[in-house]
Amino acid sequence: MPSTTLIRSAKIATMTSNKPYGLIENGALVIADGLISWVGDQSELPNEYAGLPEKNADRKLITPALIDCHTHLVYGGSRASEFEMRLNGASYEVISRKGGGILSTVKDTRSTTDQELLEQSLPRLEALVAEGAGTVEIKSGYGLDKETEIKMLRVARKLGQELNVRVKTTFLGAHAIPPEFSGNADKYIDFICEDVLPAVHSEKLADAVDGFCEKIAFTPKQITKVFDKASALGLPMKLHAEQLSNLGGAVLAASYGALSADHLEYLDAAGVQAMGESGTVAVLLPGAFYFLRESKLPPLNELRKAGVPIAIATDCNPGSSPLTSPLLCMNMGCTLFGLAPEEALHGVTRTAAQALGIQNEVGTIEIGKKAELAIWDVDQPAELAYRIGHNPLVERIYTQS
Repeated sequence: MPSTTLIRSAKIATMTSNKPYGLIENGALVIADGLISWVGDQSELPNEYAGLPEKNADRKLITPALIDCHTHLVYGGSRASEFEMRLNGASYEVISRKGGGILSTVKDTRSTTDQELLEQSLPRLEALVAEGAGTVEIKSGYGLDKETEIKMLRVARKLGQELNVRVKTTFLGAHAIPPEFSGNADKYIDFICEDVLPAVHSEKLADAVDGFCEKIAFTPKQITKVFDKASALGLPMKLHAEQLSNLGGAVLAASYGALSADHLEYLDAAGVQAMGESGTVAVLLPGAFYFLRESKLPPLNELRKAGVPIAIATDCNPGSSPLTSPLLCMNMGCTLFGLAPEEALHGVTRTAAQALGIQNEVGTIEIGKKAELAIWDVDQPAELAYRIGHNPLVERIYTQS
């Protein structure tokens, strides 16, 4: 694409205003050096842009490129056998306590070379990009030792370079207790804080720090120690909270001004209020809800009333959400959780950007932001969440400035 380009005759969902989708019915936009330099109704296009190289969108829909703000897509091996176990009645917690679950993937990921890990993970990222993703968050957490955690984060960064997509990396060392620390979670947390996280930070491999606050993982007290270390290193925080029970993780996350608290099926009123006051984004993960056949819904209406920003994400991972479709995630957010289609699109654009702390760069179509866009062959934005198993993406625009 030329350094300055005019795109005209488009429907543009800017995701910026009170008007539904911020929609401009007969829109045009100008991209200059990778940034949006003008956007508006085509009839109002300034004369100064006459004569620019043009692209006719033929009335197709332009949205911000999609953002998947919660994935675990770098991992080794497969957990298809656990899918069968679960269908035969074994719960997520039972599988985990028998050495399956996360620890099964830890074993496979530790034994996988950097190149093998890259090759296994690449198709998963390609699937997200093929449905319009311009930014994808990727967590570590299947190493649980210094060498493999660093390996995972390096591979995540390499994936972004391979596919020309922004990858935001999150250190999730506090994901599970590894076998060598069995029965001594406190000692493992000390190891993370004193050894692994400083090494990750010294290589500038993490954009944020996450943890799993749950009965089968870590207590709020243990997560507090991780968050204190992250704060000391100047790293923003995220948290898996209230997925299987209510341990007060969302309140803890909000107290640190965390970017997001994720899952939230068992979120209570105190957690909702704390998130509303802190501005912490609620990241809902309908893929895991569906795959685990859960029945406890996150408190969507309470989140709305409290003004908590709501994002959705695939949670792409081998055990509880092997989902690599942002579009299906949007549909699930509507059909399972009760989101409106506009909320779902906000949840994978504007609010997803906020959940990663990059809302000043991407997530909406407005002057000064990066020209990371998706062009869709649809008549209206609601179609993106409406159709199942259909990908109307025509083109993904990703221009580095």
